[in-house]
Amino acid sequence: MDKIIIYTDGGSRGNPGPSAIGVVIANKKNQVIKKYSHYLGDNLTNNQAEYEAVIFGLKKIKALYGKKKAKGYEIELKTDSELLVSQLNGKFKILDSKIQSLFIKTWNLKLDFKKVKFSHIPREENAEADYLVNEALGEKSKAQKLF
Repeated sequence: MDKIIIYTDGGSRGNPGPSAIGVVIANKKNQVIKKYSHYLGDNLTNNQAEYEAVIFGLKKIKALYGKKKAKGYEIELKTDSELLVSQLNGKFKILDSKIQSLFIKTWNLKLDFKKVKFSHIPREENAEADYLVNEALGEKSKAQKLF
């Protein structure tokens, strides 16, 4: 069985406000395979951005390796969002309807893999994904400034 580690982070400036995600995909030896930084839009919350990062990461694995091969992968998804991990592991209820729909998308994507484990890690262990979020937000703010 192959294992892939996905580090995810999502952030919003203003909450809600301009939001972005950062995703780092690594192999079972924790060697980086791919990195992604993506601007989401102007009116999302931190929690929405965190979920969008997870969804992006899981979809990207299927796109990179194909749905058939993905079925054999064990995914360990690591994030510094304790709320996200608690919700995805069934410890916390989800009351916000926007988060509920993102949870359902995540849960359905989870079915495309052999196993998906959601793990909470300290912020310092997620520095690369966090950097990618800030990079996307920084690029967007630079693009908006004309003078």
